[in-house]
Amino acid sequence: MMQSLLALKKYFGYDAFRPLQREIIEDSLAGRDVFALLPTGGGKSLCFQLPALLRDGVTIVVSPLIALMKDQVDALRTSGIAATFLNSTLAGNEARERLRGLDRNQFRLLYVAPERLMMENFLGRALNWNIARIAIDEAHCISEWGHDFRPEYRELKKLRTHFPDIPIMALTATATERVRDDIIKQLKLRRPRCYVASFNRPNLIYRVVAKSSAYQQVLDFIRARPNESGIVYCTSRKSTDALAEKLTKDGMKARPYHAGMESRERTRNQEAFLRDDARVITATIAFGMGINKPNVRFVIHYDLPKNIEGYYQETGRAGRDGLPSECVLLFSVGDVVKQRRFIEEKSESEQHIAHEQLRTMIAYAETRHCRRATLLRYFGETWPPASVEAGVSPASAGHSAADTAAAIAPAMERREVSCNGCDNCLEPRETFDGTIATQKFLSCVHRVQAKHGFGFGLNHIVEVLIGGTNDTIKKRGHDQLSTFGIGADLKREQWQRIGRELLRLGLVEAAPGKFATLSVTEAGMMALRKRTPIALTKPIETPAKKVRIPLAGEIECNEELFERLRALRRKIADERDVPAYIIFSDATLREMARACPQTKSEFAQIAGVGQQKLKEFAESFLAEIGDYVNANSPVKSAEEQSQQISVGQLL
Repeated sequence: MMQSLLALKKYFGYDAFRPLQREIIEDSLAGRDVFALLPTGGGKSLCFQLPALLRDGVTIVVSPLIALMKDQVDALRTSGIAATFLNSTLAGNEARERLRGLDRNQFRLLYVAPERLMMENFLGRALNWNIARIAIDEAHCISEWGHDFRPEYRELKKLRTHFPDIPIMALTATATERVRDDIIKQLKLRRPRCYVASFNRPNLIYRVVAKSSAYQQVLDFIRARPNESGIVYCTSRKSTDALAEKLTKDGMKARPYHAGMESRERTRNQEAFLRDDARVITATIAFGMGINKPNVRFVIHYDLPKNIEGYYQETGRAGRDGLPSECVLLFSVGDVVKQRRFIEEKSESEQHIAHEQLRTMIAYAETRHCRRATLLRYFGETWPPASVEAGVSPASAGHSAADTAAAIAPAMERREVSCNGCDNCLEPRETFDGTIATQKFLSCVHRVQAKHGFGFGLNHIVEVLIGGTNDTIKKRGHDQLSTFGIGADLKREQWQRIGRELLRLGLVEAAPGKFATLSVTEAGMMALRKRTPIALTKPIETPAKKVRIPLAGEIECNEELFERLRALRRKIADERDVPAYIIFSDATLREMARACPQTKSEFAQIAGVGQQKLKEFAESFLAEIGDYVNANSPVKSAEEQSQQISVGQLL
């Protein structure tokens, strides 16, 4: 293992592994098949890059994103690692030259798209190479049960036939237990070692904000962070384009990205974002997979996501460098209505799952409990960790939306520990005495069900409470119930919110499916009979100030020096035609601006400075640090200088 640690420091500049990296690397070096689920920013790439440096032969890395291969290879080359890629962006003579290099064993890593790898002539040539291992990145794309199934990945199941003795590593950031099993089955992994890391991202702040003047909210947020880059996710292509256009007119460097754009324009916009030429990218869910940019400081959801999995993956693109980053969801009842309309366009079987997923997403948005705990509970973890320690696989992280709709709702009496990283923990939501409102709602659900022997949905219950006069109420005789109109003092939206909270509290339950008919639970009946005091949550309000506290991973440093180092990094990156983060990450620059190294040996101790980067960049960065330190050192008075000279003469 000492060999791995030495290589980690030599090539990547780090003294220690992240959770599970060491175990995965050891198994890979031992020639075993491996399945690894590490969250975005968890260091998946190192799991196959480091073994490639410690064993002879080439590691073939399968990647679905042609546009990002060059940046990944540039990063490896900057660290002194022989890597290359083959894709359709290369001219014929350049591709042939790289193939000849592979024939001569000149490379340690080859990045290739699945469709090219599985071509007969390519596979035939690859049989002559000394292949050490095959790594399948974004492995969830092979499963039809995954959230981003890609047909071209299906062909990868033939790899075992073509290369029966070569170990295979499958890596992904998001996969339920069902998808994990499918990946292992499709790739024919042999007795694989399976690793599932914690889903917790301690450096991310989660916030949900009431959506009022959405564009102005986004503009104000971005303006308050003049040197930070981020992603704004929208549900439609139209809003993606419109938002980018408005932000640009208001002086923000923004670009759109969605599947409806011409491929070259998408690629240009993506590269502009990766290279900090665009500070903000407005995007649909088409953007993000495989994005290596570590200094994304914020992710805003302009619209309500369809499900927790997508939301988690998209927020995970913030703060890959471990520095504090913000995830903001703009939430409104109007967005819920829009999502339900989209669901109604699906087939009946798809509607069932989609409605369950949406209910779970709404429960997350409206909860007054810790958002980190709520997210982790969805993936089968507890917060704070009880039996599950960081880096150790939970017993079961995969389950259906129906299971999680209940699991996401905390018990009424659960005692919570603040995560210090979400709005509900930083600024706890206000509550009010909702006992009477709860009694009215539970009574109405009970009376409606007692009349017919079956329940009705939330919207119908609300209409009865406020004294609605639609045809269904009259036809069913619900205008004759004792609970008809007893809630006329509150608005429709208020009752809907109360109903959703009572569902989360477990006093009411919803039948699975499109109509989600309500019934009172045992706990609800007990609360009804005993008139149990119930505290309900006030609506989410737009915060008057930005939430900001120190978080795990934050590096306090000289901000002025940090900005000077960023400018130097950008200059060097432009000269080399690579994204700035390939030179050094923000975390590494902050360490420099904190420690102010003066010599090469001190510079080598900064996390992220490997041997090749020490050789190429130490002189420039040390000079910049030295200039700043000298310019900002206290000036000695003439008397102090005279005393110093006198002492020197005496010595």
